[in-house]
Amino acid sequence: MKIDTIDLNQLPLNTIGIIKEIKCEENIKRRLLDLGLVKETKIKPILVSPSGDPRAFEVRGTIIAIRKEDAKRVELYI
Repeated sequence: MKIDTIDLNQLPLNTIGIIKEIKCEENIKRRLLDLGLVKETKIKPILVSPSGDPRAFEVRGTIIAIRKEDAKRVELYI
């Protein structure tokens, strides 16, 4: 069975993904980890701002906003 991976920026609205890995500089990675984006956590995009950036995500019962620049560094299982 093949498991597909995409980055968080590509995940369609209201679709659940599972965090595989965060690939970025340590300071940004630390901020994302502090927001609850840890390995094997479910995440779901729920809103897109009118300009398209940032997007709002539901993670661990909380809604957070993440910029496209940071979201493309989060790899997911779908």
